[in-house]
Amino acid sequence: VQLQASGGGLVQAEGSLRLSCTASAPSDRTLRHYDMAWFRRAPGKEREFVSAIRWSSGAKFYADSVEGRFTISRDAARNTVYLQMNSLKPEDTAVYSCAARSGGILSTIRFDYQYNDWGQGTVVTVSS
Repeated sequence: VQLQASGGGLVQAEGSLRLSCTASAPSDRTLRHYDMAWFRRAPGKEREFVSAIRWSSGAKFYADSVEGRFTISRDAARNTVYLQMNSLKPEDTAVYSCAARSGGILSTIRFDYQYNDWGQGTVVTVSS
């Protein structure tokens, strides 16, 4: 699938942003067998898992660093996954990328190497 991410920007600490990731797929495929995730890469750091959602069940997963502040959701009618980010901190500053994989066991949902399809990154900058 092809992924298109949007929604990044500059925000002050404690502010909010909502990222969107829209998936396009061949007409004979749906996302029901997919997991979709957000990863981020901060300057000078490795890419890290942020959040993921299993499309079929809606099961959600979060990194400890964002639990309680970020919420992942999906809109099946729009083939879109959202990441609502509240109470943003300067350490949330990063390039955020969405990713998708077909199938896979839940225990591996946090690993970026499990994902074959990636969208372009969207930059989130949180000022103190």
